[in-house]
Amino acid sequence: MSEKITAKMVADLRAATGLGMMECKKALVQADGNMEKAEEVLRINSGAKAGKLASRVAAEGMIAAYIEGNIGALVEVNCETDFVAKDESFKHFANEVAAVVAKNNPRDIDSLNNQIATTGKTIEEDRKALIAKLGENISIRRFKRVEGEHPLTVYLHGTRIGVMVAYEGDQEVARSVAMHIASARPQNISSDQVDPKVIEKERHIYEEQAAQSGKPAAIVAKMVDGKVKKFLAEITLLGQAFVKNPDQTVQAYLQENKTQIFDFIDLHVGEGIEKKTVDYAAEVAAAAKV
Repeated sequence: MSEKITAKMVADLRAATGLGMMECKKALVQADGNMEKAEEVLRINSGAKAGKLASRVAAEGMIAAYIEGNIGALVEVNCETDFVAKDESFKHFANEVAAVVAKNNPRDIDSLNNQIATTGKTIEEDRKALIAKLGENISIRRFKRVEGEHPLTVYLHGTRIGVMVAYEGDQEVARSVAMHIASARPQNISSDQVDPKVIEKERHIYEEQAAQSGKPAAIVAKMVDGKVKKFLAEITLLGQAFVKNPDQTVQAYLQENKTQIFDFIDLHVGEGIEKKTVDYAAEVAAAAKV
């Protein structure tokens, strides 16, 4: 009965769920004043709300990082606006997800969604509750995890780029290289890690280009070798010019500071997501013609 519902009950339910006063009051009325049932009602309603929002593009968000010993994780959690991306409850959720990935090593997003968070609920339940609270589509897009025998350090460029490296040597040097990776986007650490098919494809293109020059075969071969070498330097960490000092390579910087990089993972918010842009002026003009 609605007369059983007190202001304190509504306030307690709101504190427990983070949802609006009216939503909590309606849930308590529907549950006949039973707090546990009311929370279940809100969870069901949150799920329904999440379903309605799921089709909206979530291209904003943040990269969260977690390191424990020699295990680390980066996760990308997306939302629709940078306003929500700055919300503390959104940030807390993303950091929680990163910790769960590092500790539990889920095989994929579906497996991650079923993991239990520190709230005592699943990641998926917490996600839907956050959608209900913030009113935007929120999705865990992807994660990367690293585990090995080397220590880890992380560089976060605001909340939009995250790079984690496994290293030996100077932590600050390793972190500077992580910052370089965020900017230069190498595909591999060294040239021997590059897929031979990728190299062969580039070599074929350069051979076709050089053949049109009409130069002797020996010179053409040297031209091709030079271009392949330049290509490998551009896509590998050790071969790239160091962003803080373009006059030396990353390899030279690391050697100078007695530091090694063994592995790295990186994520950039919204990479590969096509965000729809709306021309509001055109919409208004079109509406005026109707």
